[in-house]
Amino acid sequence: MPQPANVFFLSHGGGPLPLLGEPSHKDMVECLQTVAAKIKKPSAILMISAHWEATPIAITASATPKLIYDYYGFPEQAYQLTYPCAGQPQLANLVQQALATRNIDSKLDSQRGFDHGMFVPLKIMYPEADIPCVQISLHPSLDPLLHVEIGKALQHIDYDNLLIIGSGFTFHNMRAFGVTQSSDVNQQNQAFENWLVSTIADQTLTEQQREQQLLAWQQAPAARFNHPREEHLLPLHVCYGAAMCSSTEVFELNIANKRASMYLWQ
Repeated sequence: MPQPANVFFLSHGGGPLPLLGEPSHKDMVECLQTVAAKIKKPSAILMISAHWEATPIAITASATPKLIYDYYGFPEQAYQLTYPCAGQPQLANLVQQALATRNIDSKLDSQRGFDHGMFVPLKIMYPEADIPCVQISLHPSLDPLLHVEIGKALQHIDYDNLLIIGSGFTFHNMRAFGVTQSSDVNQQNQAFENWLVSTIADQTLTEQQREQQLLAWQQAPAARFNHPREEHLLPLHVCYGAAMCSSTEVFELNIANKRASMYLWQ
């Protein structure tokens, strides 16, 4: 029997800053290194990034994907970063088949490369770039139920020792990132984090309750302050759908002077 997938949601920080030695990303870098050391090295990685939306859901299918430097205004070295991992067309096909089991339309994309939501955290976790990777897009509808369903579909992938990663950020109010010493900002940031940690990690919730809370995430305290647009939250919905249980471990940390969290299911 194939070894079941591990699932990990990570908060990926600001663009390439974690790779440029930015002090406000120290917690993030250390957390990613800790998780990589904690879990068995995967045979392949399936990544859902906040930085790709497509209709229908798209799946990278190139054996040799390039990098997309989808950020602006950073030092030249940010555009010379490399992460030469292989693609995995066989896994891409399995992903498409799995999505079809839940009537989710998808397409294979042999042209698209890996965006920074993928290569920045993986360069920290697995710097050798020796694990083949496939990336899946979000759907631009940003429908939370659809993204939970995507995760549920991924449970059916028959692939030994797969690591499923959702790459987003539990706080993503771009205007508020520039405000470091505001009690109002900090209170709203913490209120949403408290709700999110409780929702994902509370073992007393039934899975029906947990799913319903995630589907109704806009009703959480300061939800729209933390996520004016929810593309950085929805990779967590995919991760939950793939795991369908409370997280094994929660990592609460400070990234870019804001409270953020990461979740591991083993």
